[in-house]
Amino acid sequence: MLVDHTPVETQSPINHLIRHGHDRVRTRSMEALPGLKRKSKAWQYSDEDGLESGEAEHEDQDFNSELGGRARSRKGAQDFTSEDPIALYLKEISRIPLLSGREEVELAKAIERGMEAATQLTEDAQLTPQSRLHLQDLVAKGQEARCKLIESNFRLVVSIAKKYVGHGVSFMDLIQEGNIGLIKAVEKFEYRRGFKFSTYATWWIRQAVSRALSDQGRTIRVPVHMGERITQLSRVSRELVQRYGHTPTDEEIALEMGINLKLLERIRQASQHPLSLELEVGEDMDSTLGDFIEDENNAPPDDSAMGQLLSERMEDVLASLSAREHRVLQLRFGLHDGRSYTLEEVGQKFGVTRERIRQIEAKALSKLRHPRRSRRLRDFLE
Repeated sequence: MLVDHTPVETQSPINHLIRHGHDRVRTRSMEALPGLKRKSKAWQYSDEDGLESGEAEHEDQDFNSELGGRARSRKGAQDFTSEDPIALYLKEISRIPLLSGREEVELAKAIERGMEAATQLTEDAQLTPQSRLHLQDLVAKGQEARCKLIESNFRLVVSIAKKYVGHGVSFMDLIQEGNIGLIKAVEKFEYRRGFKFSTYATWWIRQAVSRALSDQGRTIRVPVHMGERITQLSRVSRELVQRYGHTPTDEEIALEMGINLKLLERIRQASQHPLSLELEVGEDMDSTLGDFIEDENNAPPDDSAMGQLLSERMEDVLASLSAREHRVLQLRFGLHDGRSYTLEEVGQKFGVTRERIRQIEAKALSKLRHPRRSRRLRDFLE
């Protein structure tokens, strides 16, 4: 369960209601949640904090539009239950206020002091009990500040993750990956540089989400750098269509991207999504894609069956010959292992001359031409 850090004096009546009775809140109350941003000053960035209010408003609008949409989609439901875990998650993080610039800096300082205290506790074995208690208190406060800084930016993760929906990874998984990026941003944030934490964290969140799409969004993993190329290809193609009014040629796309045609072809191949042969197709979905794809590596079923019958019939006919004649024809015509041996090679196997093998072969073929034997193979010649 996330902790509500909203000060009592800044909570609106709606926020107070949600905090003390969220288990009984119905969908009607959920529809009022987007209004919390306007009613609670603790939810807004301000210019006096050194932050860009326009960017914060856009972030809040993205988040609240997602929250409001989830609430409206469940308007007819009796209870706001765990049937929609995403909506529950959005509801819960909507209760956590955003931080001002000064609060972010104070939390970052507390985190830094906690890390330094943890290092000192590990390395200094000569600490007095009083000093050790003081350092442990700093570590605890640092952990608390870390959690607060992370939780206060969960909505930033949602607003970024929703832009990547529909690329093969579920919305909840995108949020989880974005949260991992947010945690890394908290660990690496340097408040002394003067940047807003949200600006710094945005890069880490996008990196985490992009890597998740590369690792999980496709059946065959595409490297991150190739994924960026695929995105660039899509963007450039759209821009060229708008610029020229026609489908751009490969040469135009390659020139705009600053690459050669060979690399362009590789990018296009990597962008293809594999399809399952078990994919159901047809109006009644009673067929699979594999039913309509020819297997070019194997013979058709009827040819395979005919070949099997011919092989069995040929073996029966050859069995009527002497053992030596049978073996010679097998070796000479590749009936055994698919390889045709020369007269010299067959002669070496039998310990006779090549002329003798030629005579045995001629005699065996003469026997096969006899109507009694040839009749059994004639049907396969039609």
